[in-house]
Amino acid sequence: MDLQLTNKTALITGSTAGIGLAIAQRLAAEGAQVVITGRTEVRIEEAKAAIVARTPGASVRGVAVDFGDAAQVDSLLSEVPRVDILVNNVGIFEPKPFAEITDADWLRFFEVNVLSGVRLSRQYFPLMLQANWGRILFISSESGLQIPAEMVHYGTTKTAQLAVARGLAELTKSTGVTVNSVLPGPTASEGVEEFLKKLAGEGKTREEAEHEFFRDARPSSLLQRFIKTEEIASMVAYLSSPLAAATNGASVRVDGGVVRAI
Repeated sequence: MDLQLTNKTALITGSTAGIGLAIAQRLAAEGAQVVITGRTEVRIEEAKAAIVARTPGASVRGVAVDFGDAAQVDSLLSEVPRVDILVNNVGIFEPKPFAEITDADWLRFFEVNVLSGVRLSRQYFPLMLQANWGRILFISSESGLQIPAEMVHYGTTKTAQLAVARGLAELTKSTGVTVNSVLPGPTASEGVEEFLKKLAGEGKTREEAEHEFFRDARPSSLLQRFIKTEEIASMVAYLSSPLAAATNGASVRVDGGVVRAI
């Protein structure tokens, strides 16, 4: 399937590893001109090398930015003044008992997980409307629907992303711009692999640790394994495409069936 993304400019936040890197790799393979972000130049260069290794000749550049710092976000917007596709992927998470989540924690999570996308969309969205074409995607989570008891602050920010995305979509009527959210389920990111290694170090194989996780912690999963980052990227690539013009204001689940809802 030709996704018709050749020469489209795509900015993917938090894209030096995990889901963000997989999205950048897929969009680059589809011919998009990709802009990646990370917190350090070293991580950016490593990610660029990984993308080019998979797709020789890929158009990719990077910008170092901390999305918890508004001034650095402004600098990114100056360096990348307009894009065709914006993927708001950057995010942080941390299991923490609710009574121990401080005001500073709440504000930090909201700053990175929600305001990062708001700040970028505030610049790019009006330009997309003027051009009568554009794609904005928020990488939320099934945790935005099923708030995890062990990290209420994280789940709350993921729900907020859904609200922002739907609100922006309401402003796209009769245009070629769409705004959607993607809701991954448990995914084999760097953090998950470290988690499984620790369990394996306790006398279990990785496969045993993964099986026990889904048996005990995510029994509603129909997939019964961690989702591959590439599987998330495939959905994002389609939603970024002109072929997905009729999908707008949607919360698209790529959760392995974890959410028990029709």
